[in-house]
Amino acid sequence: MIRLGTIVSNQGHHTAGRIDALRPHGFESFEIAFKNTLAGTDLARLADETAAVLDGTDTVISCLAFYGNTLADDDHGAEVRAALQDMVALAPRFGTDLVSCFAGRVTGASIPESIPRFREVFAELAEFAESRGVRLAIENCLQGGTWQTGDRNIAHHPAAWELMFGAVPSPALGLEWEPAHQRCQLIDPMPQLRTWAHRIFHVHGKDAEVRRDVLATHGIHGAQRFAHHRFPGLGDSNWSRIIAELVLAGYRGTIDIEGGHDPVYRGDLEMTGQLFALRHLRSCRADFAPDPGEGRGGAALPDPR
Repeated sequence: MIRLGTIVSNQGHHTAGRIDALRPHGFESFEIAFKNTLAGTDLARLADETAAVLDGTDTVISCLAFYGNTLADDDHGAEVRAALQDMVALAPRFGTDLVSCFAGRVTGASIPESIPRFREVFAELAEFAESRGVRLAIENCLQGGTWQTGDRNIAHHPAAWELMFGAVPSPALGLEWEPAHQRCQLIDPMPQLRTWAHRIFHVHGKDAEVRRDVLATHGIHGAQRFAHHRFPGLGDSNWSRIIAELVLAGYRGTIDIEGGHDPVYRGDLEMTGQLFALRHLRSCRADFAPDPGEGRGGAALPDPR
């Protein structure tokens, strides 16, 4: 069964307490996300702290995440790569085999121009992950980039995935996928989901709402935003279909809700939106129910054919 959880930003020694406070609301998994630096974070201690609050529960740490420009040829890039290696090495202590990240980008270069650097960096990272039994999931976030230029992440388009996985065909390398980033490019996420489900290691629970009236009158470069990121249940995607396609492809991971983006449910209403999204996703997930006739001496249900 696909677990439903949420993302928790690293808060140092308060991270485990945050997880402990959120878990009773029904979250079944947690991604622990870091941005730009691990400075001051003792990952081994954090692993012990989270294990302590989850002990005796059925709740899991789904993945560790570090979002920075993995390809940058500077101090920042070196820190990102070192952080990812540390996370890969310690992921099993958190009870997970998954680390998520951005693909990175050669600043100002096109996606094809960034591929040689991607091959150089991720061939080594993927080999290291494979040796530890860990997988790397690359998020499909635009980070303001296009096919021609950008400064953070090349992995926002299916054609880029072809180039990436062609350059580094390691089975340890896959996607952290969410439909919001596709809808904001006016891409229907369902056909690509069917094509790429075998490469999806992790799913973010975030959707988008495309405002067709704004699109029709202002286009994509006007003063008004034509799309907003929304919590699941408030955007344009059918999460029952998304979950069904994932299950059909054999996905047994988690869907972790990504907050902080919804234009309505944010600030004081953030938790309201999180719990709405959790309820919605739960309603879209067919929870397992055993056949009451099995193992109880009862008659099996009739064959409907």
